[in-house]
Amino acid sequence: MSHLRALIRDERGSATAEFALTVPAVLLVLGLVIGSVQISAERVALTALAGDVARLEARGDGALAAARVRSFAGDPVLERSAGGGILCVTARTVPRAGLLAAIAVAGSGCAAMSEAGAADTGPAGRRPSASGGAASQPGGGA
Repeated sequence: MSHLRALIRDERGSATAEFALTVPAVLLVLGLVIGSVQISAERVALTALAGDVARLEARGDGALAAARVRSFAGDPVLERSAGGGILCVTARTVPRAGLLAAIAVAGSGCAAMSEAGAADTGPAGRRPSASGGAASQPGGGA
């Protein structure tokens, strides 16, 4: 009986067991924090892209807007809407890697249209694509 009591009071290896239980939880929290920072950075980049594209297209610089989209690391999908002299662009994508890569991220930007930008905008505020349809395509070509 005294041998059993000695085993119960023996604390050798308890630190190792506690470490083995807490490491996975700490790594999971660390991965989620890194993933959320990555998603936040992606959203900031998409918002900047959408704002740039909206400003360039609103003043009629479709070629520069297409070049800006091509310079973006990734393949964003652009959605455009215009009304009341304002062109709004929403850029959407999915982060390329990380624990939270399945979460879609979007950023939007709007700009007042100049006369050149308004003349270059197709029906319902959508910029005509190279194929003649409304542009809402991956890669965002203008």
